[in-house]
Amino acid sequence: MVSDNEMGLILAVSSSVFIGSSFILKKKGLKRAAANGTRAGFGGYTYLLEPLWWVGLVTMTFGEIANFVAYVYAPAVLVTPLGALSIIISAILAHFLLDEKLRKMGVWGCVCCIVGSVMIVIHAPQEQTPNSVEEIWKLAMQPAFLIYVAISMSIVLALILYCEPLCGQTNILVYIGICSLMGSLTVMSIKAVGIAIKLTFEGINQIWYPETWFFAMVAAICVVMQMIYLNKALDTFNAAIVSPIYYVMFTTLTIVASAIMFKDWNGQNTDSIASEICGFITVLTGTVILHSTREEEQASPRRMRWQDSGKSFDEEHLTSLYSPEY
Repeated sequence: MVSDNEMGLILAVSSSVFIGSSFILKKKGLKRAAANGTRAGFGGYTYLLEPLWWVGLVTMTFGEIANFVAYVYAPAVLVTPLGALSIIISAILAHFLLDEKLRKMGVWGCVCCIVGSVMIVIHAPQEQTPNSVEEIWKLAMQPAFLIYVAISMSIVLALILYCEPLCGQTNILVYIGICSLMGSLTVMSIKAVGIAIKLTFEGINQIWYPETWFFAMVAAICVVMQMIYLNKALDTFNAAIVSPIYYVMFTTLTIVASAIMFKDWNGQNTDSIASEICGFITVLTGTVILHSTREEEQASPRRMRWQDSGKSFDEEHLTSLYSPEY
């Protein structure tokens, strides 16, 4: 008979396969939609009429559901690191299907991000699973977690109202930051709903508690926000770059949110704390490498087009303006 941890492992791996593939399917759908209307990165919603985008959305939904159930069966320390598999899958598929070449330095950047994130997760403290939704509600009402929520929402509002109009099309951290911050709150809410469902199946009914429906509503709102801004990120930036950065930021913020809410950091030893700091430094290094790789990829094709083409600079510029890729 399959144990809870083995079931969580199977679901987590399946989730990574679905989510990694969904990035590519949605990206291809966004590219097709951009040729027939306003790009998602500029506020367009024509991708909603593109069947391939919906296939990607359904694939991502299956992945998220599998991930959700995995958290119910297995601890986060087992489930979260396996999200790195989605980065490898999306990068390989993007290389073959989207012609988004990942250079050697980009590969090293991905490796650094994955290694750093895994280090953080491995040395993150074990959490104590609550026995009821009411217990989770008390944890959510702690002053420290309320401060985290307030800071996260303030940053999200600043990114949406100020940073997005100013540099949303040039700075990948704007869209990914919104997705990641909302994602950390999504996981906390989904954990509560998952525990409620599991306890209900075990005979301890949690469905009629108002806290259960509140957490479900918060999770739904956060998921919608993530979907909108992830679409913008995928439409604007290279999918092979979006996936690792999103994974790194989402994983880090989720661990922080979980540690604050569930007080998992209490009693950690010095070795674990030092390992987590090393993990953060490794993640930061990988992110910098990925950013530099993206800048090189953007510059090289344009230089080649201007050198190889017999057109003047002005003609090439006008051509690029009417290209669906821009």
